[in-house]
Amino acid sequence: MTAPRLTHVFIDNFPDQLEPGTLYISIPYTTAAHLCCCGCGHEVVTPLSPTDWQLTFDGQSVSLHPSIGNWSLACQSHYWIRTNTVHWAPRWSPERIATNRTHRTTTPEPTPAPSNPPTTLKDRLAQLLHRRSRK
Repeated sequence: MTAPRLTHVFIDNFPDQLEPGTLYISIPYTTAAHLCCCGCGHEVVTPLSPTDWQLTFDGQSVSLHPSIGNWSLACQSHYWIRTNTVHWAPRWSPERIATNRTHRTTTPEPTPAPSNPPTTLKDRLAQLLHRRSRK
């Protein structure tokens, strides 16, 4: 596995190409994004909110909570980002993944989940902008 340490960058807008080993954080979009830490090259988008991921910045490093489980990717990597360091988690069984997904979909959220979740960073940002323009 690769990327034991990440560099965090606070940005307003996401670049067209994400760099490996970099965690991009956009406060205006309340979203963090990075390339999967396993090295597969897929974009991983983590929306920041009380019901999604929470970001902690201690002045020098960042942490995301909860863990990042890339269940929809072929790699199915699972890790935490704590103080800019990737901590690998045990692989989950298909049954545990299904249970986690069921729990997440039955937990009430302040805004409805999209029927077709975005698959790319650009799609996610477009969704966030659309949601904000309706408020």
